[in-house]
Amino acid sequence: MIIIVIMVLVMGTISYTQLPRELLPEADNPQVTVSVIGPGFDAASMEKSVTIPLEQALSTVKGQTGSFSTSGDGFSQVNLNFGSKTNMKEAKEEVERAVNAISLPERVSPPYVVQFNTSMIPISFVTLTFDEGISDARKEILEKRAVDAFQAIDGAGTVQLSGKSQPKLSIVPDAAKLADRGVPVQALYGVLQGRDASASVGESTLDGQVVNLNVSASLQDVEAVKNLPVAQGVILGDVAEVTFIDEKENTFRMDGKNALQIVISKGIDSNAVSVGEGVNEVIKDLNEEYSEMSLKLMISTSEQIVHSVDSMMREVLLGALLATIVILLFMRNIRATLVTIVSIPLSLAMTLYLLNLSGITLNILTLGGVAVAVGRLVDDSIVVIENIFRRLQKEKFSVSLIIDATQEVARAITASTLTTVAVFLPMSLLDGSLQSFLLPFALTMTYSLLSSLIVALTVVPILSAGMLKNSVIKEHHPSKRFVSFLEWNLRHKWLPITLAFLLLVGSIATYLSMPKGAIDASSVETLSVTLEYEVDTPSAEVLENAGKLEAFLLEQEGAEWVAMTNGNSADDAKYGAVSSPSLVTFMIQMKDNADAEVILDAVNTQKENYPGAALNAGTANLFTGGSSTQVFVDILGEDQEQLTKTATEVIAKIEPIEDVLKVQSNQEEKKTVYTLEVNATEAKAGDIAMQLQGMLNPMPIGSITVDGQLVQVILEPSLKPTSESELSTLTVMTDSGPKPVSSVAEWVRSEQSTKFFHKDGESYIRISATVEPSQLSIVGAEIKKQLADMTPPTGVDLAVGGASADQSEDINSLMMMMLVSIFIVYLIMVFTFKTLRAPLAIISSILFVPIGAVLGLIVTGVTPDFTAIFGVVMLIGIVVTNAIVLIDRVKHNEDTMTIREALLEAAGIRMRPILMTAIATIGAMLPIVFGSSQTGSIVSQSLAIVVIGGLSVATLLTLVIVPCIYELLHFRKSARQRRELASGQIAA
Repeated sequence: MIIIVIMVLVMGTISYTQLPRELLPEADNPQVTVSVIGPGFDAASMEKSVTIPLEQALSTVKGQTGSFSTSGDGFSQVNLNFGSKTNMKEAKEEVERAVNAISLPERVSPPYVVQFNTSMIPISFVTLTFDEGISDARKEILEKRAVDAFQAIDGAGTVQLSGKSQPKLSIVPDAAKLADRGVPVQALYGVLQGRDASASVGESTLDGQVVNLNVSASLQDVEAVKNLPVAQGVILGDVAEVTFIDEKENTFRMDGKNALQIVISKGIDSNAVSVGEGVNEVIKDLNEEYSEMSLKLMISTSEQIVHSVDSMMREVLLGALLATIVILLFMRNIRATLVTIVSIPLSLAMTLYLLNLSGITLNILTLGGVAVAVGRLVDDSIVVIENIFRRLQKEKFSVSLIIDATQEVARAITASTLTTVAVFLPMSLLDGSLQSFLLPFALTMTYSLLSSLIVALTVVPILSAGMLKNSVIKEHHPSKRFVSFLEWNLRHKWLPITLAFLLLVGSIATYLSMPKGAIDASSVETLSVTLEYEVDTPSAEVLENAGKLEAFLLEQEGAEWVAMTNGNSADDAKYGAVSSPSLVTFMIQMKDNADAEVILDAVNTQKENYPGAALNAGTANLFTGGSSTQVFVDILGEDQEQLTKTATEVIAKIEPIEDVLKVQSNQEEKKTVYTLEVNATEAKAGDIAMQLQGMLNPMPIGSITVDGQLVQVILEPSLKPTSESELSTLTVMTDSGPKPVSSVAEWVRSEQSTKFFHKDGESYIRISATVEPSQLSIVGAEIKKQLADMTPPTGVDLAVGGASADQSEDINSLMMMMLVSIFIVYLIMVFTFKTLRAPLAIISSILFVPIGAVLGLIVTGVTPDFTAIFGVVMLIGIVVTNAIVLIDRVKHNEDTMTIREALLEAAGIRMRPILMTAIATIGAMLPIVFGSSQTGSIVSQSLAIVVIGGLSVATLLTLVIVPCIYELLHFRKSARQRRELASGQIAA
């Protein structure tokens, strides 16, 4: 046996070193996002020329359950939602085929299609900044050195460098010089045509040998471009300024310096922790080697994984320590304690081995499962060792006694373990990401519990035979007071049952009236600050004021670093992250032990320094941006006027509701738009539009090759009108010659929305209510109540969604899973005890769970959330364990005792192991209550409080109420036995 134990420990250790470690289990988000960037296009133009064609093309994609689109200034985004069982790889491929089959305007980006998966979460985000005065050539060398160093890390996958400025050749026409030379600006559009090219013109036989004939020409510097002819006797340099420029699509700064970002992902099946350690090593080495550049680790998922592993080890050690104390207090025998404690490392080793065989990674969900299971790992061993110990207190040691004592409780602990496992089986029936996140947790719990059962039935008896052979054990006597108390309750069983029922009803009513909060995914270590101006604010003004706020944030003592982002780029679009050009976002990493509230308060005092802008600050998460506590009201219809009117009424209904912090509409932002209405008899609208695009917007007209690098050539706008009168004096070419634009068209000024939203191809307005997190369910219900009193116009529909709806959906899924779990537990009990009534008494112990769970939440003041409901689901399996151990003893003695005698004897005998297992499980949860949960983990403070409260009360009530219910279910037989006992027909 010692050899087997050692082998198990070795296999577990090896599996631990081999298991890939990552932040989250692999899970698909059933959504595909299509993003397009269109610099210079307003929201209405993006909607008409990009969004609507995309929606029409995507409407044929199979499996989609709905679509949402947003058209804004300079961007368009379409989100397709799919069913939870859709093959997302195939869905993405179908979306790509659909968008590639349509033609979009020339000056917009290609559609970027992305389908998110947790495996896409990078290991590290590293920022790269340079000292002032360093040459571009030197920057190129250092950038390549850094990227190569990260790619050389063992286990590293892709390494992406983003934020680089793109060199472009800018051609700025001089309107006066063009007029003097009589050259129209349109002549510049084709200035590069055929000038920088390479082509094959066939083959010929020269000197008896077949050779290929090519024609090539290349432009390799600014001077060559300047000397290109644009008209007879006129070269480009005569009428335009030609210069190289470095243009950045967006702004990214770190600690006040323009920065690049290096994103490192891990390779398939590689270890995230080792890759993260490699990243830290590279950063340290490069910073020491190159003083003119600075690398800084911005985000590291590997550090969170390391923290989770450390937390798990702490839970294991604390659980083992508590189990040791519990067993010593109850048994007062060191050898029995050592035998029981062995089950923890053995069970963990077997669990790790099974996880490795199953291809499951170590992540915060599986580690959380281990942390929760620790208190349960010793339960089966406690029941076995306690029964052996109790028998040895009365009988002489023998191997047969050890075997018999183990067999005596084998059915009970097997059934109790299987019922706990059965609670987690229905998780495979959940839909979508909820299943993806809960299933690894459930499998970890299952492996842990089955391993502990095997250890309890094999290792514990063998070790007991060796270590308890010569032990001197004092006899244990059950508590006479408790037995007398239980006997009184059995004589007056309706009183405790009624009292328990009233407590149950009261706890359920209390829970229903309690506010349900969102899962707190925010971190006080990270703050988010946003500065947003009206969309028509010049970008130079936005960045100037952002620089002032950046300087202020850098002065804050508690800030470790400050990162600033603004604008959209191709890299952003590839990840589906597009935003308004007038929005600037700051991320602030706090120093250790710094007070985040100090910075939040300081930022709020700056609001008056930024008139016309919305300045907001709050806690955030580096991966999710913070926990969503918004309730949405979507107003759908075709009549825009009716939608706007209904939106006003909805806002008026929501704003007065208590705990609604902010209400806003996606139609609130307006900007001035000038529309040129062309007289169709005087000119062609398409021709006029093309000419004005060239006059007023940068236009790519080709590319040249410089130093082996392809450089785009941009024709800058020839005119920059600053007033409506200047717009009217623009000259355009018509079929009858050049004319002022005012003679063939009229400029019409209007106020238009800066964003347009579609839901399933239909226009809609979204009202967003930001809610106090702890009051989410109450506010969500009140909003629904207020909207129920509204009668929207014909053709207008209202739909409530957002955080409260998502929360309700998740809770409903868990409630359904709870019912399925109870049914499975009942079936296992029927199979185990071969009767229908005994399992009913066991199942009744579940009814006591809400009493303690709600009491725990009330005492601690913690707001229940999704994880609290999951805690109740867990308790189904844990609580019935105690009832099974109790009723199994009753069934064992029913042939030789009356039902009441069997109940009293079983309660007295089983009270000690029941209390020991409950206290061990509760103790394992205490570190979670006083510790901190990880982002994305379901092992939270509210879950631990629910488990502790529910198990505490349920354990105490199980020892009293379950016997009462059991006797009530057998009331005829029990009453007959008592009558026969009273008449002397049964020996007392």
